[in-house]
Parts: sequence; C-alpha cells; structure tokens
Amino acid sequence: MVFDFLGPRRKAVIAMVHIGALPGAPLFDAKGGVNKLIDDAAKDIENLQDNGVHAVMFGNENDRPYRFKAPIESLAAMTAIVTALKPLLKVPFGVNYLWDPAASVAIAGATGASFAREIFTGLFASDMGLWQPNAADAHKLRREIGRPDLKLLYNINAEFASSLDSRPIELRARSAVFSSLADAILVSGPLTGQPAAAADLKKVAETVKDVPVFANTGVNIDNVADVLSVASGVIIGTHFKVDGNTWNAVDPARVKRFMDKVAPLA
Repeated sequence: MVFDFLGPRRKAVIAMVHIGALPGAPLFDAKGGVNKLIDDAAKDIENLQDNGVHAVMFGNENDRPYRFKAPIESLAAMTAIVTALKPLLKVPFGVNYLWDPAASVAIAGATGASFAREIFTGLFASDMGLWQPNAADAHKLRREIGRPDLKLLYNINAEFASSLDSRPIELRARSAVFSSLADAILVSGPLTGQPAAAADLKKVAETVKDVPVFANTGVNIDNVADVLSVASGVIIGTHFKVDGNTWNAVDPARVKRFMDKVAPLA
C-alpha cells in the first residue's frame, strides 16, 4: 500500500534532500549563506530526479545539535529554500523539520508539500532530553492552514532516542494509527543511516494494515529487496550520498544503481 500521489506503483522510494545547516544553527555557513544552501540542494535534486526516485523530502539533518522547537530564523529560511527549489521538482515532495512537528506541518503547508514527516507520538529519552511530541496540535494546525490533504508520516521509534513506552513497537504503531490518525508509519534504526531491526519492521507491517509502512533509515542496495518484501516503501538519505556518508552530496551513480534494482519491485 502506497499513497495515491506517489503514482500507480506497488512500492515507493522517497529520497532525502538534506539541506545544509540553516541560519540559527551552530554549523550554518554564514559566508555561503542561504544561496549556497539552495545551490547545493538543487544539485542533489537534479541527481535524484534524473535517476528515477519517486519523491523527495527536504530535511534539516545538518542542524546539529538538534532541538525540539524551530527558531524563527531557521523556520523562515527553510520555507524560503523549499519555495526557491520547488520549480525544479518533477516529483512529489515532503518536508521534515527536525524535531518540530508544528514546524514540519507549517513549512509543508506553506510550500504545497504532499507530506510531512516527524515524531508525532510517544515519549522518549533522547540526546536532546525528554521528548514529548503532541500529534493533536499537528493535526489542529493542518486543519487551520487548510491542508487536510497533507499526509502526516509518523516516525514511531525516534532516532537518537529510546522509547519510554513499554508496549511492543507493533502495538505502538497500531495505536498511532487508531488514536492519533497517522497517515503512514515509519520504522527507524537507532541513528541516521542505520537500518531498523528487520523483526521490528516485519511485526509493524504485519500489524498495521490501514496505512502504508515505510522503512525510514538504513536502507541500501544490499537490503532493499528484503525490506520491500515487507514494507510499502523506503526513505533514503545516507545510501545515496558520495561514499555513503550522510553529510556528502548525492552520488548519481549510487542512485541509479539502487533505482535499477528497485525498478522490478516498484
């Protein structure tokens, strides 16, 4: 099961466009400024689209150390950057501001994105402290900005964190759909670029039947066939980068090899 807006396919590949550190983040390149962030992302978009990905998602993975509330300058900059890049897009796109559900929905709504990803539910102990999102506020904002069509992708096992909920992951996933109206469930590994436990992904996919289930991290050319035998789709950032390094530019050759392998499955 995949979203209708991702086209008539059995499986979907959503590729990350990792924007460089935004204004307000410690790693922001003030000399290069926002124009450099736009130029670098534009090159990644070209290399992803030319090699067949089904959708892209803009993320601020470079805004380390991460925080739970988007500062005004970063929120404004990411909205401006996505807006500037939108004319280049030939595929559906989404937005994820780490780790702020309201910011993700706001940017997605303002830019016309098809989906937004975040941690919307749960309680976690994390590198950033106690993590306690609120799905109801995100849904309220989606309604207030007039975007009921915006799909909300729920990452249910946060990276850089450990759940304080003792329920098994498949029950938390099912509950997120039932009580918190998730449009899709994402299953992650412990860190960016590291795969979700195969057993966890399988249990969630077998339990959640009403919405798509995606593998959110650590998918690569060696494990994608096994992952897609279970999941509706995958979200990929690190594997598409030069040398498989999260912070490098997109490597078009890696994207092409991956999508060639995925083509018979999708």
